[in-house]
Amino acid sequence: MTQVMSGVRILEVAEQTFVPAASAILAEWGAEVIKVEHAVRGDAMRGIESAGFQDIDPSVHVTFEHANRGKKSVGLDLATPEGLDILYQLAATCDVFLVNKVPEVRKKLRIDVDDIKAQNPNIVYAMGTGQGNEGPDANMGGYDILSFWCRTGMAMNAAIAHPDEVPNPPSGAYGDTIGGLAIAGGIMGALYHRERTGEATTVDVSLLGVGTFAMSFAIAMSLQHGTAWVPPLPGVPYNPLVCSYWTSDARAVNLCCLQAAKYWPEFCHLIGRADLADDPRFADFAGLSTNVAAAAAALQDEFSKRTLAEWRELLAGFSGQWTVVQNVLETANDPQVLANGYVRDYEAANGKPFRLTSPPIRFGDGDAPALRAPTFHEQGDDVLLELGLDWDALIDLKVRGIVA
Repeated sequence: MTQVMSGVRILEVAEQTFVPAASAILAEWGAEVIKVEHAVRGDAMRGIESAGFQDIDPSVHVTFEHANRGKKSVGLDLATPEGLDILYQLAATCDVFLVNKVPEVRKKLRIDVDDIKAQNPNIVYAMGTGQGNEGPDANMGGYDILSFWCRTGMAMNAAIAHPDEVPNPPSGAYGDTIGGLAIAGGIMGALYHRERTGEATTVDVSLLGVGTFAMSFAIAMSLQHGTAWVPPLPGVPYNPLVCSYWTSDARAVNLCCLQAAKYWPEFCHLIGRADLADDPRFADFAGLSTNVAAAAAALQDEFSKRTLAEWRELLAGFSGQWTVVQNVLETANDPQVLANGYVRDYEAANGKPFRLTSPPIRFGDGDAPALRAPTFHEQGDDVLLELGLDWDALIDLKVRGIVA
């Protein structure tokens, strides 16, 4: 794959997933990423031992790998003048400074826009926050379940089928990973702008902003009508060919043929129900809409007569749009996912193999290199020696706890 970010150097002061996921994407696209971690504990994500109901295998911390593949790790105490000075020296050599601290912490640590720009006026300063940099909640911490999922209306709309519960996101770091794509795209746009104009601008992305944009359709409809838009209840279709149906082995097949009248006759003949195609109740879209419950009931009756394997074979020649409702393990082994390199083989620092999703945007042919996350401070000494420190100075900084 074309390494479109080759030659770009990124300095990251961020932990957890939201912002680190962005530079992991850019690293796979060829960028050099220097990750500054806490001098003693490292990125707090290294200490996370479980994700929901599943423990994380300590031999390969796959969630840390997800957001930190391809980076160089430097353990540094930014609360000391010496540690901050090293950060400033690194910033002077970089194209991008990437941070996920809230505004008051950036000011306290002296790593805000003006502080970093004073070391390198040409640097692109990229921020990822929970609620954005303005407003009364700008300094509140924000995980994706709070800022992206609950605050934006996603959780409420997902709870329509179960009104007494507030559902959790469908995956850990769900909003963080989507937000990482937004930050990566913003950084690339800012670098292009700098290349064209010479101006190094800032990039500002929040979980709340990404989540609000992801809900654009529902918000636009709600504002237009003055009432909150909600998705249709499961099992109550407005179109019999836009619905999920259960097979005889308790699997679900989702049909999404928006032009119902166009596909109805073909579908009915395909499943051996020509009588439904000829039924005057279902002769056109108006009839299908008026009699949607009867049409859907007839289809569910047919779906319940065959297994998922049988439906896969039967629908293979259907010109309309459909898919099997899969769990995440099935997705990871989906032939289409594998053929396109969306899930790939990786190898941890200890040599243990594991599999991970890869960024969904590709440039040119082939796959990006399968990069791994660094161990704590793995490249730290080399990075600081390249900066001009000698071994005596480096050892002194280690003894005083400023460098890991």
